[in-house]
Amino acid sequence: APVLIDEAPPTWSGPCWATIATGVTVAEHAIVGNDFTGHRLAEYPDFLTVATRAGLSTFLAVSGWPPLATTQDGGPLFAEVTRREFIAPDDEHSAAAGESTDEAVTVLAAEVLTQDAPELSFVYLGAVDITGHAAGAGTAYREAARAAGRRLGRLVTAVRARPDAGEWTILAVTDHGHLDGGGHGGREPEVATAWAAGAGPAITAPVTSHAGIAPLVLRAVTVPC
Repeated sequence: APVLIDEAPPTWSGPCWATIATGVTVAEHAIVGNDFTGHRLAEYPDFLTVATRAGLSTFLAVSGWPPLATTQDGGPLFAEVTRREFIAPDDEHSAAAGESTDEAVTVLAAEVLTQDAPELSFVYLGAVDITGHAAGAGTAYREAARAAGRRLGRLVTAVRARPDAGEWTILAVTDHGHLDGGGHGGREPEVATAWAAGAGPAITAPVTSHAGIAPLVLRAVTVPC
C-alpha cells in the first residue's frame, strides 16, 4: 500500500527511517537529515531497543549505510539489539558494490532467521537507493528493486520454513522514492510516496504512514508501545 512520508522533514533516509523505527515524527526524534547528531532517541527509542529491553531476542542486519547500526554520523538509530551485523560495501557509491553487500546481508540474515529465530529482526537492503543515485530511476533502478524483492523472498522463505511460521508477522517498507534523474530530498510525489507490504496475524488494517510501522511491529511481538 502507498505510504505518505511525514510532511515536516525533507525526504532523506535519516528522518524517514527514524520515523519508521520509533513511531514518532521529526518534531520528536529530531533527526532531520542523514547525520543523526542531536537526535532524541533516548526519549523515543527504536522498536528493536524497546523489544530488547523487554527481554526479547532481537537481530539487526544492515547493508551499507552505517548510522543505522554504527556510531558513524551520530548513529546508531537502532541502539540496543541482541545481535548486530553491519556489512560495508567496497565503494558506497557503486551500485555493483551495493548489490554485493545486499547479497551478503541476505545470506547472513536467512541463516540467522532459519537457525536462531530471533523474536524480532530488522534487515536493511541499500542497493536500490545506491542505484537510484548512480543511474536514476530507469532500467537499472527497476532491476535493483526486483533484485531486492527476490532477496526479500528468500528471507520470507527462511521464516516460513520454521515450525512456528504461522505466528510471524512480516513487513517490508521503503523510506522514499527517487526522481527520474536520480536523487531525492524534496516533496515531489514520486519521492514523497513510499510503500509498505506485509502479512501475518498482527496486521489488521493497512499501514498508511511511516509512523504506523513501529506500533504495528511492537504489537506483533506483544510489547507495549
